Amino acid sequence: FKINLMAMNAIFLAKRAGQSALGFGVLSNELRRFATDLQAQMGTLREMTYGSVTTVTALVKQSRINRLLERTRQDSSGAGRGIVEHFLRTRHTEALLRSHEQIAALNRKLNQMIADTAQLVELGSVLARSAKIEAAYGGVFSASLMQVSSDFEQTIGHIQRSLEAITKYQFQEATA
Repeated sequence: FKINLMAMNAIFLAKRAGQSALGFGVLSNELRRFATDLQAQMGTLREMTYGSVTTVTALVKQSRINRLLERTRQDSSGAGRGIVEHFLRTRHTEALLRSHEQIAALNRKLNQMIADTAQLVELGSVLARSAKIEAAYGGVFSASLMQVSSDFEQTIGHIQRSLEAITKYQFQEATA
């Protein structure tokens, strides 16, 4: 949202600067498109994260049920124990296996989505650096254009660092 707002501001600034900032205006337009794409990508990432949390929550719930059933099996005897053991071996084990498979699939999708988002943000970084170069040709508006392009670079850099931290965390979790 912030990048989109900055891009609109940069477009207006480039229009005021006129001919000397045409390249900056084009890049600002591209940054605006980038912001829209990034917003959509982040929305999808948010939904996937929510799905992962929901699945993990279900797994934790299933794990609690498993512990309770195991305790019940230990405390019971006779036919009751046999019923609980049968339930643990069949239905409950299958549900737990499905949950683990779901988490693994979600984790793979989430990792891919994070990688795709990082690649998109890298494009934004290139656009911001290019805008900085174009700002130098902005004549009397050069300082203002440079400030806007620096803001782009800082904001996108912050997003990149956040994605790198998430990627690092995901890698640590995968190897643990």
